[in-house]
Amino acid sequence: MSISTSQLQKLNTIAWELRIKSLEMIIKANSGHPGPSFSVAEIITSLYFHTLKVDPDSPKCPERDRFILSKGHACPILYATLARLGFFPEEWLWTLRRPGSKLQGHPDMKGLPGIDMTTGSLGNGLSAGVGMAFGGKYDKKNYDVFVVLGDGELQEGTNWEAMMSAAQYELDNLIAIVDSNKIQSGGPVKNIMNLEPLADKWDSFGWHVEVVDGHDIQVLVDSYEQAKRVQKKPSVIIANTTKGKGVSFMENQFLWHARVPTSEEAEQAFRELKKGVNNH
Repeated sequence: MSISTSQLQKLNTIAWELRIKSLEMIIKANSGHPGPSFSVAEIITSLYFHTLKVDPDSPKCPERDRFILSKGHACPILYATLARLGFFPEEWLWTLRRPGSKLQGHPDMKGLPGIDMTTGSLGNGLSAGVGMAFGGKYDKKNYDVFVVLGDGELQEGTNWEAMMSAAQYELDNLIAIVDSNKIQSGGPVKNIMNLEPLADKWDSFGWHVEVVDGHDIQVLVDSYEQAKRVQKKPSVIIANTTKGKGVSFMENQFLWHARVPTSEEAEQAFRELKKGVNNH
C-alpha cells in the first residue's frame, strides 16, 4: 500500500519524536532501556499510526487488532505512542517506573489501557499471540495479532514451540516482527547464542518470511500488507534495525541496552534526535 509523500514524512517525524519522548521519560525515571526503544521506533510508528485497527475510546473492542510487545523492556516508546494516541493522559508518562505507577518497567495489561498482554519475562509473547490468533479463528473474529520480538529473545525455547503451533494451526492472522538489531544486553547476539540463518529457520518451521529494513516505514507498511494476504500460514517480518538508532554514541553499543545518559550525554542525544526530526 503506497503512502503519500506527506504521510510518509509525517510518520517519519512521529518516529523521531517518539524517540525523544522515550528518552525524556527514561531520564526522568533515571531508569529504562533507550537502545531497544530506539531500534523499534519505526516499527511501532508504522503499526500504530497506520496499520493497526485500534481505538483509544474503545481499547477492549472485540474486533480490534491485538498487539504484543514481547520485548517488554522497550515499553517507553510504546507508552509514548499510546499517550500520543489518547489511550491515557500524557502526564502519566512522567511516572514511568515509579512505585504505584500504571507505567511500570514492563507493560501490565491489568493496569494500563491499550496493553493487550503483560510482558517482561522474555520468550512468552509469541505463545500468547498464538493463543489470541487461535481464539480469533475459533470465534470467527476479523482481527490480526502482531507480536514484536527481540532477536536476542529468540534464544528462549518457548518461541520455537509457539512457532510450531502457529504453523500447525495455520494461523494466517498472526504476524510476528523481529526487531533484529543484533545486540542484546550482554553483547552481540551472534557471540552469545547465534541465531543464523534466522530466515531459513522460520521458513523451515512453516512460516511466510520477509526480511526488510526495519527503519523504512514504507517498506514496513508494505510488508504488513503482504503478510495479511498470506493464507493458511503465519508470517514473520525480520526487520533489520540498529540498536540505539539516532544517537551516534548509542548505536550498536550493548552498554546502552539499559543505561541512563549523563546530563552531557543527554544534551548531545537530544541534539542528534532533534536533527532527525528536522530531517524528516
